[in-house]
Amino acid sequence: MIPITHYLALSAILFCIGLLGILIRRNLLLILLSIEIMLNAANLNFVAGAALHGSVSGQVISFFVMVVAAAEVTIGLSIAVLLFRRQDSVDTREITFLKG
Repeated sequence: MIPITHYLALSAILFCIGLLGILIRRNLLLILLSIEIMLNAANLNFVAGAALHGSVSGQVISFFVMVVAAAEVTIGLSIAVLLFRRQDSVDTREITFLKG
């Protein structure tokens, strides 16, 4: 059996990769992808914790996180499509019409 510390370390690495993606990238699609990586890192934590304690509550919470992630991606992609139609780019540096 793999110790839980390995799962937690992998989750921390995935979370850091997602966080760096949000901070470094300027493409809206890559930012959405980075958010998904961070949510999957949280899911891995929930499932590992549930497996450690022998309950299914972490898996249920993980399921709800996946539902929220699907909704987040749907809304994010619709915003990206609208931005691309308006400015022909999804680069966040070029979004200037939202400023007052």
